[in-house]
Amino acid sequence: MIVITTNAHAAHDPATMAPSPSGRPFYDRAERYGQLLGAVHRLSLPTAPAPDHGMAPLAAVHDAGYLRFLETAFARWQATPLAGPAVRATSYAVRPMQRRPDSIVGQAGYYLSGEGVPVLAGTWLAAKTSAHVAVEGAKRVLGGAREAYALCRPSGHHVYADMAGGFCYLNNAAVAAQVLADGGAKPAVLDVDVHHGNGTQSIFYARDDVFFCSVHGDPRELYPWYAGYGDETGSGKGLGCNLNLPLTAGTADRGYVEAVEVGVAAIRRHGASVLIVSLGFDAHAGDPTANLAVTCEGFRAIGACIGGLGLPTLLVQEGGYIVERLGDNLVAFLGGFLPTR
Repeated sequence: MIVITTNAHAAHDPATMAPSPSGRPFYDRAERYGQLLGAVHRLSLPTAPAPDHGMAPLAAVHDAGYLRFLETAFARWQATPLAGPAVRATSYAVRPMQRRPDSIVGQAGYYLSGEGVPVLAGTWLAAKTSAHVAVEGAKRVLGGAREAYALCRPSGHHVYADMAGGFCYLNNAAVAAQVLADGGAKPAVLDVDVHHGNGTQSIFYARDDVFFCSVHGDPRELYPWYAGYGDETGSGKGLGCNLNLPLTAGTADRGYVEAVEVGVAAIRRHGASVLIVSLGFDAHAGDPTANLAVTCEGFRAIGACIGGLGLPTLLVQEGGYIVERLGDNLVAFLGGFLPTR
């Protein structure tokens, strides 16, 4: 299995470069990447850096104004009285305030959904390159690879077409799914991160060419709060192409694995020709952002279940914030996934 990597992720590390004035911890620390890459080396998997795939794959999924904002926000912010190491919204375009302002201060609250997405000097480079990691993985699968692992950071599944959220700036999984769809494949996205993939759901909600399934903590108790409920099944042409499987707080290995099995069966019925897995490890017991109780063995079991589907598969890294356990969780997942291939 080829692993696509990036060094640019380190340019975005709010935990050390721009701590929150509120004192709120920023859990997506750059050291997470080193733990995951260390596990890749432990398994002796081949790696390749992502080339620059340009703006076209990003623009196929994301709003042009949003992309311009991400690219220029930090420089424009420095010309305001709020200049500093991070762009942080001071107000938000909540209901019913939906007019897009020209001011960078106003746009921060229009395009950034919360405190978890500050924009630093290196955020655009890190996010763009992370998306290119996913693009390269998708292209490898289109080229015949049975599996590839896009080791992305920042993560992406909380990003809408025009709004960042939850440590995410560009929707890596959605960008990859679009590349695969444009290449003639019929993709399904299976999101096993503990937080619902609200951005990915939104992007494909009214479409029937990409099936989306998310296994996650119940949004009545967990971020992203406003999406991820079981009655969200798609709209228009996409009706029936969206499946949410929310889990109650404290769900452990058995309940998590059973939900993934339900999702895999739905993907099989849908007739997908290729699979994208939004792979998060924050369902692990004790994760500071979550409330489930999955162990390494649970991740090994879902790896075997997903691998047993038998589809060409792109793994796209999402969350997981017990830094010291990330490597073991990845090794366990791949220990279940790869032998089935």
